[in-house]
Amino acid sequence: MDTPKRSTLKKLAVIGLTAGAITQAPYVFARKKVTLRVLGTHVTLQDAIRKQAMSDLGINIEFTPAGSAAVLQRASMAPSSFDLYEQWSNSINVLWNAGSIQPIEKKRLTYFNEINNLTKTGKLTENANIGAGDAPYKLLNVQPDGTLSEHESDHISFLPYVHNVDSFGYNTDFIKPGIAYETESWSWLLDDTNRGKVAIVNAPTIGLFDLALAAQSKGLIKFNKIGSITRSEMDRLFSILLDFKRQGHFSGYWNSVPESIEFMKSKRAHIESMFSPAVAALNSQGVNVRFAAPKEGYRGWHGVMCLSSQTQNSVKDAAYDYMNWWLSGWPGAFIARQGYYISNPERSKPLLSSSEWDYWYDGKATEIDLRNTNGDITIKAGEERNGGSYLKRFSNVAVWNSVMPTYDYSLQKWHELISR
Repeated sequence: MDTPKRSTLKKLAVIGLTAGAITQAPYVFARKKVTLRVLGTHVTLQDAIRKQAMSDLGINIEFTPAGSAAVLQRASMAPSSFDLYEQWSNSINVLWNAGSIQPIEKKRLTYFNEINNLTKTGKLTENANIGAGDAPYKLLNVQPDGTLSEHESDHISFLPYVHNVDSFGYNTDFIKPGIAYETESWSWLLDDTNRGKVAIVNAPTIGLFDLALAAQSKGLIKFNKIGSITRSEMDRLFSILLDFKRQGHFSGYWNSVPESIEFMKSKRAHIESMFSPAVAALNSQGVNVRFAAPKEGYRGWHGVMCLSSQTQNSVKDAAYDYMNWWLSGWPGAFIARQGYYISNPERSKPLLSSSEWDYWYDGKATEIDLRNTNGDITIKAGEERNGGSYLKRFSNVAVWNSVMPTYDYSLQKWHELISR
């Protein structure tokens, strides 16, 4: 009989196959010329980041980016194949239970005290919604008995760094622009008027929540706890979704940010699950995509940087140098230009222009055109960020990317949906 861990890893392998091949920082150089292998997604594994880190740290860095399901499968089953893992907090329970990652020592993290309260208490403001499911602060601290919880300890399971709230993007050439928090709704993903032009991210801990929020907003199902969907609720949800699929509602399931860009650019999709860099890239190419601020709330995610259980000695030292580099200022400013936030934003603020800070963090209209990380103009003068400021957006989280108690069952149901 399979153990729960072995069963989960087998199912991850199946999902992974369907996902496809998915200024100087204040640093001393790493102790010796080593190669650091970083496994993750296209969200953070960008060549400009790799080159800057190698220049600042004096180490070799190899990036292996792929789709979210594929990298989670690899990290779970082959921890010796990477030194650092970069993805989202919903992967923590899977990796921790698989023994693929090791605790990180807080005392070796230069800027840990600067990290804001989002991953320490779950809230940036007193009245913020914490959001259902795996709020990252619940998974941060490693307890003496090896469990993960919100209780402060000397070791953490991941470095909190990049984060954002996600929803869906829609092409305003085909779908009339809505009003943030008022008319924009997850239900649009299941509207008959969008049939045949709806694409979903192929990741059971992400796309499932996009569709669950859509079905609930549409009035087709009511979950007791959307962050912990029961087996019977899962059956009802996927019965609904399979019916939509039989009617040709979904145009595809994308595995990576570049693929989501192509879906929208080719008009294969008019509305789809989307991440911020894809919206910025499409806008720079003249595709009029708007990133929705749903009235039901966002799906939140928090980037995690994890240390492989197999990483030791000089490579481990270099891994800590790289983790510290990510919170040193330059990386946070870089990723702000693609719409992402960093856990200690005040350190990156001096490296952003006042117009950039006002637009990306304060939600104010920009007085000048703003460029993305490639130097392309993506924000025109006079535009405001849909959804508003950092504090506003993170006060409206409906659910976090999560690994639920029904995770194994959700893998099975997800595979049935995308493969039928």
